[in-house]
Amino acid sequence: MTKNDIVIGVWPTLVYRDGQAALKFLTEGLGFTLVASFPGAAEGSIAHAELAWPTGGGVMVSSVDRNSEPNEFDKLADGCSSVYLVHDDPDALFARATAAGATVVRELREEDYGSRGFSVADPEGNFWSIGTYRGEIGK
Repeated sequence: MTKNDIVIGVWPTLVYRDGQAALKFLTEGLGFTLVASFPGAAEGSIAHAELAWPTGGGVMVSSVDRNSEPNEFDKLADGCSSVYLVHDDPDALFARATAAGATVVRELREEDYGSRGFSVADPEGNFWSIGTYRGEIGK
């Protein structure tokens, strides 16, 4: 399978009040790679951004001021989301995330189902849980 054959079939999508701060946190604090970013209507806003996760998959991000008129997806910025990320070295990522100012929700720990991980909140309160558990799909 080549890079062009890979299809990501699920894209968690988050809407932020401050999209630029979200991109900074996700890239510098958690280690996502910014793959694409398109400006929105307001200065500094993000109409659409795609971020790749090192072990596969990714998330899409936008900001509420991406359009000249509000729309139904802007409501997503009013609530909190939770995303789980698989990572082989949660200890190193915990250090990176907390050094970048992440708010710790759940300290680094061993889980009874065999995962080691932690949870942090981004600047707008969304939870990002990181652990070694890869799920049962594909086993």
